[in-house]
Amino acid sequence: MKGKKRTRKSSDPPPKDLYFGPDQQQAIKDFKHSSDRKVKETIYNDRIVPALNKLVENLIYIYGFAASTDNIPELKNDCVSFLYENLHKFDETRGTKAFSYFNVIARNWLIINSRRRSRFTTKHVSIDDHESLSTKDKNAIASHSIVDSPDEIMIKNRQREEVRALFEMIANRLVEDHEKACMQAIMTVFDQLEEIDLLHKRAIFIYVRDISNLNSKQLSSAMSVIRRHYKDLVKNGHGVL
Repeated sequence: MKGKKRTRKSSDPPPKDLYFGPDQQQAIKDFKHSSDRKVKETIYNDRIVPALNKLVENLIYIYGFAASTDNIPELKNDCVSFLYENLHKFDETRGTKAFSYFNVIARNWLIINSRRRSRFTTKHVSIDDHESLSTKDKNAIASHSIVDSPDEIMIKNRQREEVRALFEMIANRLVEDHEKACMQAIMTVFDQLEEIDLLHKRAIFIYVRDISNLNSKQLSSAMSVIRRHYKDLVKNGHGVL
C-alpha cells in the first residue's frame, strides 16, 4: 500500500524561507541588467547582500575557516566583497543556480585565503622576539609613526589638492563620452575615499565600472587614454607622481 502524501496541517510550523533561493537569483539578474547605478545599489543592499552574508557565514563555520583568523567579520566582509566583484559573471542562461555558483567560488576564495594566512603565520616573527628581527625590520619598527605630524598632514592635503586639479585637467582634455564618464567616476571615487572601503585595485576597478555604467572593454579603453594624459601632464610639470 502506497503511503499517502502528507499535507501540512494548520498546526505545523510554516516552512522556512530560503535565504538564497529564486528571489535572490532574480535579484542578481535584475542587478546585472540594470544600467541605473542607484537602482543597482538598492537591489544589492536590499535583496542580495543579506543572502551573500549568510552564505559566507555558513561556509566559514561549517568548513572550519573560523580557525584561520581572529577577525571573522573582516574575513566575511572580504569574501562578500569578492562575490560582489563577480556578480556580473553569473550566467543564468547555463541553467546553474546562483546559490550553487556563488557557494563554489566563495568556498574556493576561503580555501585560498586560509592557505595564504597559514603561510603568513608560518613566516611571521613577533616584534617582541628581537633576536629574530633583521636589521631592516628593526629600522622599520623604529621609524614607524602611528600619527602623522602636522607637517605631514599638510603635505598630504596639498598633494590631494594637486591630484584633484590634475584630474580636472585630464577631464578637460577628453573627447569621447566613455572617456569622460570614466574620468568622472574616478573623480567620484577620489572624492569619497574617506567614506568608502575599497580594499584593493580590483575592487576599485569594479566600483568605477558601476559608477560609469561602462562595460569592461570601454572602461579599459578609457583608462588607457586617461593614463596617457596623466603621464603627459606629469612629464610637463603638472601635479604629482
